[in-house]
Amino acid sequence: MPLTPPDRPPDPVRQLSLFGAEAADPSVADLAGLLAGPGEMVRMGGTARLSIVVDAAWRVHVLVAELARRGLAATWEATADQRHLVRTSYASTLAPLTLAWFRDPPPPADPPPPADPPALAPAAPAVLGLAAPAPGLAAPVPVKRPPAGFHLNGRRLRLWVAAAGKSDPPGFLLRLGADDEACREPVGAALAAVGLPAALLDAEAGGPAYRITGRRRLARLADLIGDPPPTAPPLAWPHHP
Repeated sequence: MPLTPPDRPPDPVRQLSLFGAEAADPSVADLAGLLAGPGEMVRMGGTARLSIVVDAAWRVHVLVAELARRGLAATWEATADQRHLVRTSYASTLAPLTLAWFRDPPPPADPPPPADPPALAPAAPAVLGLAAPAPGLAAPVPVKRPPAGFHLNGRRLRLWVAAAGKSDPPGFLLRLGADDEACREPVGAALAAVGLPAALLDAEAGGPAYRITGRRRLARLADLIGDPPPTAPPLAWPHHP
């Protein structure tokens, strides 16, 4: 009577991969991975557009294909600093993402009144229907910040790596937006929540970026995001150590 080996217990790493890039169908919500990195959005009426600057042509092709899988047409153009701007067309499906991630900054505090206010000059006659804008004031720039409950998964991480990931031996870098200070703490917490605690690097250390180090963490990242695109250079995609 032939003997058969007992069933092996599930590999915990493979079990975690159920939450990886292939665990569900692509959706527009996955683009939160680009916003965790250097992605930006603008809104027009009930529509919005996503844009991101990348440093290599292979990233352009991967992102255009990934956006198309989510029903979004995208174009690209070269930038003055020899990089590439990828952006979608305006789409109503992107509007909820913009509303969740971008908020107007709080109004500035009122300045204290001067100790000795100058005498008021006679008021000029008012012209009905005309109001000049206050000098020196501009429309506030919305602040990018992850919404409450923001989380990362394999699909979101895959997009982030495709747009802004880079090998940095003995670790791997995930680049952030240069001016996205409000994103850094919640994005770091979201990385830690999926088993990828990372060190935040400032500009002097090659950032802003999060650096993931350690064999187990790098293997975890590689397992979550899946196989590299065929055009990705070896150093642009994490691999099992």
